[in-house]
Amino acid sequence: MKKQIASASQKPIAFARDFFSYAIKGGNLYYGWLLFLSFFVVVGLYTSYVQMTKGLIVTGATDQIIWELFISNFIFTAHIAAAAVLVVIPAYIYKREDMKHLAVLGEIIALTFVIIGLNFIFFHMGRPDRFWHAIPGLGIFNFPSSMLTYDIIVLNTYLGINLVAVSYLLYKRYLGQPINTKFYTPLIYVAVAWGPLIHIVTAFILSSNAGISAWHTAVLPFAFLSMAGASGSALIIIFFLLIRKFSKMDIADSVIDFFSQVIVWSLGIIILVFASEFFTELYPGTHHAASLEYMIHGHHGLNAYVPWFWWTMALIVIPFILLLSSKVRKSYNFLLPLISLVVFLIILIEKPAVLVFPSFSPTPLGEYAVYHPTLIEIFNVLFIWASGFIILTLLTKGAIGVLTGEVQDSQTVEGDAK
Repeated sequence: MKKQIASASQKPIAFARDFFSYAIKGGNLYYGWLLFLSFFVVVGLYTSYVQMTKGLIVTGATDQIIWELFISNFIFTAHIAAAAVLVVIPAYIYKREDMKHLAVLGEIIALTFVIIGLNFIFFHMGRPDRFWHAIPGLGIFNFPSSMLTYDIIVLNTYLGINLVAVSYLLYKRYLGQPINTKFYTPLIYVAVAWGPLIHIVTAFILSSNAGISAWHTAVLPFAFLSMAGASGSALIIIFFLLIRKFSKMDIADSVIDFFSQVIVWSLGIIILVFASEFFTELYPGTHHAASLEYMIHGHHGLNAYVPWFWWTMALIVIPFILLLSSKVRKSYNFLLPLISLVVFLIILIEKPAVLVFPSFSPTPLGEYAVYHPTLIEIFNVLFIWASGFIILTLLTKGAIGVLTGEVQDSQTVEGDAK
């Protein structure tokens, strides 16, 4: 009996050991990818030290533009984390068998991007001593007055839900045991409901700033959700095409087709939201349109954001038109991944270059400003992204090993052999 108890208690340790042993194995391309990411991690360790010891003075934040690249990137990570439920919903709500074995990969994407987003919030605080204020009971949490605390609560809850769901399912698959649906299914339903919530609360953080007219709009949550649908699906397509190419995991064309159609619908909604917002702001010709006019044609020669604005609009409309063609959507080896990459990057770039930085102009004193990120800030952003993609790569590789049966409990393997 004691041996059986000891053996059972060692199973989680064996699972973690086998999972990560498999995750770190790969070919030259795999190690090259990890080495590439590690370069930014190594450089980022130094630049992070600089910021953590000196504070936000080493970033480009000024009295005119107080939000740095960290918050812009955080908003984008909320897009992807929320969009990951698009893998789970078809599998568990609509019972699509071709997506059921992929749901856990969606949860891993959500898990990873919540971690990346929380890291951006941590760097936004400037110094580690301020982190205490994000922990209820230890610091000044400022709840319910601060909208950021709502985001901290929903993000950490979402992180916990996905962590439990992913660990439980993979552990059961590792042991070769069926999952307890009375425990797992409600957990998935809560995750599905919670995903959009993190996005809506993030939109509320911006729209609660009544002094910044560009954010003070009721359509912001809908714009965020549609951007999540486009950028999240774009990442999932690239992610699934790579898994299909470099692993034994089977991913049907119907899955890829589903996400390419989600991108089309989402881009269409984004265009509609932009058009209605531009009309509402520009037609009356009031001072509320000042930020938008600054983005569209600059202000007395200060036009740093103008190219970004027009390129963003163009690279949202062009993929929408191209993806209306079924031939383009089914070009799995070239056009579809290329367009997905463009959609992912343009919505990432839209955050600082269109949504955040130009919105601070004009200031309450009527000043117009341009944000200039420092090298320390840029490398800290790359550090967070590189760390996040290393986590995503390792978790995905280990999960694929479990799902394809290459990583199994030794006793289960012996039982199957008998």
